[in-house]
Amino acid sequence: MLAFIFRRMAAAVAMILVIATIIFSLLIIVPGDPAELLLSTGGGSATPEAIANLRATMDLDQPVMTQYVHFIADTAQFNFGTSIVDKSSIAAVIALRLPRTIEIIVAGTVLALLIAIPAGTAAGLRAGGKFDIAASAINALLTSVPGFVLGTLFIYFLAQLLGWLPAGGYVPLASNPLQHLQMLILPALTVGLHLATIVFRMTRTSVLEMRGHDWVRTAVAKGLRRKQVVRRHILYNALGPIITVVGLQLGILLGSTVLVEFIYNWPGLSGLLVSAVEQRDYPTVRAIILTVAAIFIGINLVIDILTSLLDPRVRLQ
Repeated sequence: MLAFIFRRMAAAVAMILVIATIIFSLLIIVPGDPAELLLSTGGGSATPEAIANLRATMDLDQPVMTQYVHFIADTAQFNFGTSIVDKSSIAAVIALRLPRTIEIIVAGTVLALLIAIPAGTAAGLRAGGKFDIAASAINALLTSVPGFVLGTLFIYFLAQLLGWLPAGGYVPLASNPLQHLQMLILPALTVGLHLATIVFRMTRTSVLEMRGHDWVRTAVAKGLRRKQVVRRHILYNALGPIITVVGLQLGILLGSTVLVEFIYNWPGLSGLLVSAVEQRDYPTVRAIILTVAAIFIGINLVIDILTSLLDPRVRLQ
């Protein structure tokens, strides 16, 4: 088991290094002077002094290999430099914004699992029945509705029409826990329902597949209670694909919550990325992409370990 974990960790570090190298190379292969391109906005031109200062700040006046070594060393120490726009510490801004995005994703994931796994299990056990048809129809409807449309509907009905929840905004948890949780519900619900549609389909398919295996028929023939058969022999063995798809979706959600954060005016990492792209703040964009990639790779590492615990055959691959 330890050898398997070390192999996966080494592969994860190698992948992060490759991604960091690709991101570093993008600035090098851009035609023209990157500093001049970053500073020239709105058709204007930057002064030679400003260009020289930015080149020195970004180590662009150094040889390429020296730039690369400095970049890798700084990245390993979580030193992403300062923003071109406001000179703030990029690492500090990411540390402030990232937990807000993760909070939405975690809350939405918990909600999705609480809804989708029981519903998908029930639908898979009663394939072709009334519940399966109704749940699959609702799932198809939710799948066809984009997240920003769903968020807009929630704001109109739950916030404006009924007044049950705030329409958006953000209050730190330490300042007002109750108001913070109230503002979290709608973003988490928007993210959670979209994820629930994917988890439902995977759970239903996995449960339906597990029902036909020999060990399930043997367990039924031995006279085990239905709950034991479902829990120990069907759902347990179906968890592998479910965990895999949830982990992949968590990584995707890190970069795809931008519309949710925009709709609900939630100051998370995705909103910061859009703002940095608009302002051509390349160091901030580079740092955010690296952070999201590292988290995505870390999630996949955790998935591999969990999957190997559920199915020891994975360790032999």
